[in-house]
Amino acid sequence: MRIAELSRRSATSIPSIKYYLREGLIPGGRTTGRNQADYDEAHVRRLRLIRALVDVGGLSIAAVRDVLAAVDNPDLPGHDLLGIAHHAVSPTPARRDPDDPRWQAAREEVVTLIGERGWLVSPCSPALDVAADAIAAMRALDQADLLSSLPTYVEAVERMAAWEVAAVLARGEPARMVEGLVTGTILGEILIGALRRLAQEAESARLQGLTAPE
Repeated sequence: MRIAELSRRSATSIPSIKYYLREGLIPGGRTTGRNQADYDEAHVRRLRLIRALVDVGGLSIAAVRDVLAAVDNPDLPGHDLLGIAHHAVSPTPARRDPDDPRWQAAREEVVTLIGERGWLVSPCSPALDVAADAIAAMRALDQADLLSSLPTYVEAVERMAAWEVAAVLARGEPARMVEGLVTGTILGEILIGALRRLAQEAESARLQGLTAPE
C-alpha cells in the first residue's frame, strides 16, 4: 500500500508517518521508485502501537523508542516487556516528602497490605509511592475513616487485574500485548472512575431514600 493508504488504515497523518520514519520508530517501506515506497500490515500495526503510546499513554518520542526496543527484543520475557510498558505510562509520584515519617508509614502500610495478598511486585515500583502519597494526603486531611475501604479496593483491583492481564497475555504478539496494556490501563482507569462515580450517585440515592425522577 502507498503512504496515503497507510495513513487512512492507521488513522495517522502523513506528516506524522514521515516523522516516525525519520525517527526510526517504524521501518521504511519497500522502495518502488523515486520518493515512493510500499507499506504492509506490519506498518499498520506498528503505527497503531505508536498511536496508543503517544495519544493514549502520553509518552515522549524517547520513551516510545524505549518501549519499541523492548517490543522488538525477542529474548525479553513477557513479564519484563509488560513491566517496561507499565512503567512508561505510570504517573510520576508526587512524593510530598519521602523523609516524612507519616509518608514512610503510609508506604509501609501499602507494602504490608499487598504483602498480605501475596502480590509479587518490585519494591521500586512507582505505584507504591503513588499509593503512599494518596494515603498520607487522606490522613493529613483528616479523612482516615475512608481508608477503611482499602481491603475492599485491593480485592476489587485484584479481580480486575486477573482478567486484564490474562486478556493481554492471550494476544501473544508483543506489540499487541503492549498496545492492550497501555490502552487498558489508561482508558480503563478513566472508565472505572466514571463507573465509580455513577455507582456513588446511585448508592447515595438509595441510602437517602430517593426515588427516580419522572
